[in-house]
Amino acid sequence: MKKRLLSILIPAYQEERTIGEVLRQVSAIDTESSGFDKEILVCDDGSSDGTVSMVEERMAEDARVRLVRHEKNRGKGAAIRTALAEARGEYALIQDADLEYEVSDYPALLAAVNAGADVVYGSRFLTTDRPEGMRLANYLANRILTTSANWLYGLSITDEATCFKVFKTDLLRELGLTCEGFEFCPEVTAKLGKRKVAIAEVPIHYRARNIAEGKKVRWTDGVEALWVLVAHRLRRG
Repeated sequence: MKKRLLSILIPAYQEERTIGEVLRQVSAIDTESSGFDKEILVCDDGSSDGTVSMVEERMAEDARVRLVRHEKNRGKGAAIRTALAEARGEYALIQDADLEYEVSDYPALLAAVNAGADVVYGSRFLTTDRPEGMRLANYLANRILTTSANWLYGLSITDEATCFKVFKTDLLRELGLTCEGFEFCPEVTAKLGKRKVAIAEVPIHYRARNIAEGKKVRWTDGVEALWVLVAHRLRRG
């Protein structure tokens, strides 16, 4: 059976401590048994540390790894959109450049695709109420954003802000994303909701990192995410 191509999109900013291991794990994970070859697209978002060098080392070892770059830091959403523009796969999977998420969950995500889903979210809350290491403030923000998305768009998801999202690539491009920062998640969820696109969910593993370990999301990003959800609901079209 001919395999489809999966584009794994990795936005990266100041991730020299983890990007090498992330790329090693992504390269090694078996997607072929799920019917997918893979390409790995890293967008370096203006890093000033050794992130690019670590990616280039991996590129020398694995021809499936490609690198695109921003001269200046623009934000996670902008990096995802730049990588998306270069994607060749029928499906696109969003992967963070840290080690909070486990690539061992790829087969579950791809099983949902093979079952017919055009969009799959990996939920951190389907197997546990509060994932390992998640601070109370982050937990409450996740619950508020998910509840708001469900109420505003008639959804029934459990994890709006999860990193692990898989999309049919053409569908993701058709959404006309404009996000620059962490508002990628609420923007894409809102636009899917307005189109009445079904979102499948599968349980995933997760271990939160802290600010000292490089976590970049702040409370202001949660406020902006909520505003994005509301703004798209009020917007016509």
